[in-house]
Amino acid sequence: MEKSKVYFTDFRTKVGTSLLQKLKNLCLVAGFKNIDMKGKFVAIKMHFGELGNLAFIRPQYVKVIADLVKEQGGIPFLTDCNTLYPGSRKHAIEHLDCANFNGFNTITTGCQIIIGDGLRGTDEVEVPVKNGEFCKTAKIGKAIMEADIVISLAHFKGHEMTGFGGAIKNLGMGCGSRAGKMEQHCNGKVTVNANLCKGCRRCAKECGSNAITYENNKAIIDKEICKGCGRCIGACGYDAISNENWDAGDKLDKKMAEYAMAVCQDRPCFHINLAMDISPNCDCHGENDAPILPDIGMFASFDPVAIDQACVDACQKQQPIKNSQLGDNLAKENWHLHHDHFKDSNPNVHWKETLEHSSKIGLGNLSYDLIIIK
Repeated sequence: MEKSKVYFTDFRTKVGTSLLQKLKNLCLVAGFKNIDMKGKFVAIKMHFGELGNLAFIRPQYVKVIADLVKEQGGIPFLTDCNTLYPGSRKHAIEHLDCANFNGFNTITTGCQIIIGDGLRGTDEVEVPVKNGEFCKTAKIGKAIMEADIVISLAHFKGHEMTGFGGAIKNLGMGCGSRAGKMEQHCNGKVTVNANLCKGCRRCAKECGSNAITYENNKAIIDKEICKGCGRCIGACGYDAISNENWDAGDKLDKKMAEYAMAVCQDRPCFHINLAMDISPNCDCHGENDAPILPDIGMFASFDPVAIDQACVDACQKQQPIKNSQLGDNLAKENWHLHHDHFKDSNPNVHWKETLEHSSKIGLGNLSYDLIIIK
């Protein structure tokens, strides 16, 4: 198979040239104008960030992409789907308020926002998945499926459940309706190590199903209620909560790949990853810890697998930041070194399965040529 092309530019600029100009040039060189957008609805799939989180993509970058779409006669809109867990994006009204508070509106981005799965997270289309092994169909937000073209604009970062978040997660998990997100997470039931639990109750605050109670100041998880979303794992600062199904992380990664396939198949798609503010956890958190790696640059490609693989490879070449979750772990005495920045940041994660399964089902190509744009 011929290698896919991934285009890259760093965050260096000369006087008189802005990063916004560099992003526009990157997209144009990568072939953005080869997509016929005239009169077509173009979904720009992104993450608006949870309230309190500051690691999400700045709206100025988003406006560059929306303006490019309009220059080609397209009708852009920003979109994301509602969340499973409590926070500021669990229904469309709160989601739109959150987007606005975080700086995303018609003035800053030049286009409207449509929450993909509607008011309550139930507006969905059940889409057959080509080559699906775990999900024969995927429940995708209706507005996203009604778009003629999809552009993924992702903040590339670490993630407490999937190792990293890039184009595949932005499209797979991010485009799933609430029921779709539950389907992807349903293999992941968790267990509590009472010897490690400190009774801090942070996990209960993150739980989206009220499944966590306390007895003798120790967390207890009702597995009949638990959705398996894994938020409690990321919330626990004492490693007291873990996934009891050894293959749950593996299955989550593969299901997410198949959901991304459902979004991308049979229509034009373009993918942009900004590898900056590389936080250890998802932008779904109401906070963001210090970056685990230095800012790297901007990537663009027609191939979601190749662009994520390129970002992973670039991250693994970076020197970890000492004052970060990754740096703290590496500095621990007798730390089990994984020689993998994502696993050394969040040891329970799987991430290679996402890329390998995506390639297996035909979503994209693991092999790529990196074309550097100055």
